[in-house]
Amino acid sequence: MASDQPVRTIIREDLCVGCGECVRVCPTQALGLVDGVAQVVGDRSLYCGHCAAVCPAGAVELPFLPESALEFKTFAADNRWLPFGQPEVAQLARLMRSRRSCRNYQDKPVPREMLEDLVKIGITAPSGTNSQRWSFTILPTRQAVLALARPMGEFFRDLNAKAAKPWLRGLLKALGKPELYVYFHEHYESVCRALDEWQASGRERLFHGAPAAIIVSSRPGASCPAEDALLASGQVILAAHAMGLGSCLIGYVVAVMANQPGLKQRAGIPNEETVYACIALGWPDEKWQEPAGRLPVTPRYFEG
Repeated sequence: MASDQPVRTIIREDLCVGCGECVRVCPTQALGLVDGVAQVVGDRSLYCGHCAAVCPAGAVELPFLPESALEFKTFAADNRWLPFGQPEVAQLARLMRSRRSCRNYQDKPVPREMLEDLVKIGITAPSGTNSQRWSFTILPTRQAVLALARPMGEFFRDLNAKAAKPWLRGLLKALGKPELYVYFHEHYESVCRALDEWQASGRERLFHGAPAAIIVSSRPGASCPAEDALLASGQVILAAHAMGLGSCLIGYVVAVMANQPGLKQRAGIPNEETVYACIALGWPDEKWQEPAGRLPVTPRYFEG
């Protein structure tokens, strides 16, 4: 969805009290007051639902935003709007600090209903011009995860074989293509160790042995697809922690799928979509004693 969508909002004139709140919050000025009653006056909409959410009389109907899109299966949702300032900031910050990247998982499947609920929580994130062009591919079993991990392992074996050749690294760098040179100095040794361990012991470090994963991609048409996908991924990993699951963002998967379209197709992801995130998920085999720390940051101010 984007800003060039036709307006499909329905105003119940028999219920409208003429307060004008829907007009005030509409980002595309699609609504206006005519003779004291709200009416559709524009021809473009973001499909954001602000008008219905602010209406005190229930006079706005949005059939294109069905409640079923956010019906959860693994918990009872509280659909009341939470007012500004009401959530307990301390507990929110505690959740955010307690989430850590999990690289050790129990040999226990994640129910599909939980994975589907995580996707639904993911789509509550904001998106540029409310485009909501994100797409989610669920790998629900360890077998499905390995079906992608194995060919990715072969990709890295081939890449390491190329990176091990000094003449090739040097030639590509001289031609203005330093990617292989950078990969050799930053990732070659750690990838070698991981591949050797996988072959020797069966311990797979690409997905860290996770029994499930969610790949987040974007369909064409979004104004800022990468940001949209990563914001949705942030919602997913926080919700996963609240559900008792561990999570880890797997950057290697994004890089491989950008270079190997066949692997994207293997996962059922259309070629026109771009992958921006992959989230490994599972029941954690880790127990932390304290929340995460962070390097200090000094914000920059601009006073105009």
